[in-house]
Amino acid sequence: MNTNMTYEYPVLLTLDEVDGGYTVQFPDLPEAITQGDSIEHALQEARDALDEAIANRIVTKQVIPSASAGACMVPVPAGTALKAAFYSAVTERKLSQVVLAAELGVDEREVRRLVDPYHPTKLNRIEEFLGILHARMFTKCLRPRRTPIK
Repeated sequence: MNTNMTYEYPVLLTLDEVDGGYTVQFPDLPEAITQGDSIEHALQEARDALDEAIANRIVTKQVIPSASAGACMVPVPAGTALKAAFYSAVTERKLSQVVLAAELGVDEREVRRLVDPYHPTKLNRIEEFLGILHARMFTKCLRPRRTPIK
């Protein structure tokens, strides 16, 4: 499980010398492009574009890439970042929503809402389920083997 995932991405701001303002691009998420009249406005728009790009990757069941390094980093909003972490944990374990619901002891509808980036879920609820998934993964890693590793 990728527990080292950071949910902030480098942004590139390019001055538009013809029309003024700034174009915003994310090298790790080429679909996230926007613009702003000033640097402050461009960075505000960057956060919205990043939020939508991550949400769209969850909805379309695409991989959420790890962020590369950069001089100017834009954080993914907290709610989307937690949903992305939950989505990534579920995807990495290759769990169906039915199996995941059984593992977490909840109804399948709740699991569907947890992975829906547009459904307002309480952040502490997502954190709780992430903790359960990580604990179960850690427990499986620590189980003793019947035969020695060669």
